Amino acid sequence: MHWKCTMCGYRYDPDQGDPDGDVRPGTPFEYLPLDWTCPECAAGKDMFEPVDEDFEELEEEEAGEK
Repeated sequence: MHWKCTMCGYRYDPDQGDPDGDVRPGTPFEYLPLDWTCPECAAGKDMFEPVDEDFEELEEEEAGEK
């Protein structure tokens, strides 16, 4: 599951981690350090929400049909 910053739209992908923030690939969002912030806008973890990739892809496909 990816996590999306509600401030800027950055997505945290656990498979990628955050190399610039010293977060190793494979680190689940729940295990990020408490002081970890969005690499794009510095928002805290509380500003992130889980993203259902399958649902989002379906929404994008439907938007493209209009």
